[in-house]
Amino acid sequence: MKVTMIGTGYVGLVTGTCFAESGNDVYCLDVDQSKVDLLNGGGIPIYEPGLTELVRRNADAGRLKFTTDYAEAISDAKCVFICVGTPQDENGAADLKYVQSAAEQMAPHLTPGTIVICKSTVPVGTNRRVRGWVEGVSDTQFYSASNPEFLKEGAAIDDFTKPDRVVVGVDEEEASDALHELYKPFLRTEKPFISMGIESAEMVKYAANCMLATKISFINEMANICEEVGADINDVRKGMGHDARIGFSFLFPGAGYGGSCFPKDVRALASLAEDNKVNPRILRTVDETNNEQKNVLFRKLSDYFDGDLNGRTVAVWGLSFKPRTDDIREAPSLVLIRSLLEAGASVKASDPVAVENVQKELGDSIEYCEHHYDACQDVDALAILTEWSEFRNPDFDYVKLKMKAPVIFDGRNLYDPKKMTERGFYYSGIGLKPNENNG
Repeated sequence: MKVTMIGTGYVGLVTGTCFAESGNDVYCLDVDQSKVDLLNGGGIPIYEPGLTELVRRNADAGRLKFTTDYAEAISDAKCVFICVGTPQDENGAADLKYVQSAAEQMAPHLTPGTIVICKSTVPVGTNRRVRGWVEGVSDTQFYSASNPEFLKEGAAIDDFTKPDRVVVGVDEEEASDALHELYKPFLRTEKPFISMGIESAEMVKYAANCMLATKISFINEMANICEEVGADINDVRKGMGHDARIGFSFLFPGAGYGGSCFPKDVRALASLAEDNKVNPRILRTVDETNNEQKNVLFRKLSDYFDGDLNGRTVAVWGLSFKPRTDDIREAPSLVLIRSLLEAGASVKASDPVAVENVQKELGDSIEYCEHHYDACQDVDALAILTEWSEFRNPDFDYVKLKMKAPVIFDGRNLYDPKKMTERGFYYSGIGLKPNENNG
């Protein structure tokens, strides 16, 4: 089957590559010539474990092609996936200009019976608008479908090839059958293929992400309360999580969520609700709670140094919004670093893969260290923002030797407070019970 992905960002590239791996003839189309040249040269524009090898293997086999030519990519394609960005506008709503451009540019090249699938995360009603945009340019008969993506950065290939479920929204059974055939290689373990109305499928993605974001903001708020009343959020989480109605997933307290999905989707769904005269009280509170949580480590640092961070040097371990990705969009690390700089502090930062992206954002305003131990040299405190595996079991004696003072503010609760006290560290996590050294 010829399959075309419009957009070679995170979703389009992962999805197209996995479809090629299952034997389809896949074209990945992008208007950015430099990105297409990079892909044709064997490089990829994002960091995702295992993706580079998969792209190269399928490109070498001739199943995966990259182009800027709409005619080449769209003609005779059975399925055309729209995977372009939907950035926030000034009110937090999804900006559909790239979706509209893709629809209008593909229209003259569509083959009768092609399925046009919106995989970008879009507000309810967008697929109907896509149909209107296409029909404004071409009278070719085609099917419309919605197919929300559920890929976690850092685990996207496994998420795609071993999905919990595949959701499609369609009007016609023919479109559902064709998409079922396309996804069949990934559903061999009896995972469900769920076909529903287009509007419902559009809503599924937003509802799922907003639910997960809500769980994160909730446990962060519980952690903040725990600190004030002398409880330990790790104990509280265990007591909650063993309730089968709640579970443990996304109940890890921290310095707030970031990335390209949760912040944007919470705001976009809230904006959609308001446009339809529904008051999104929970969604607005989730967003506000998360924004406040991103300041929690700065407040802890400021309190520890009696409100005066001027002249202090702070090491930051972890810059990406989560491990196994170089994505720094809405990352808590950037909020902390900017606050430290504004307070007159210096920052020495380290991350396994995200340094280059932060350099583009912050320039030379901070010092970048290749190894996380190097970032600890002569610092007044260490702040941990991302739970990379290499941060989980460091040589604490060596870290302590390099620092001016053994002070750690852990935004991901990687370590045992009691053991950190025994090692001679002042250790402050999120929602942890006060002890001798951090009470």
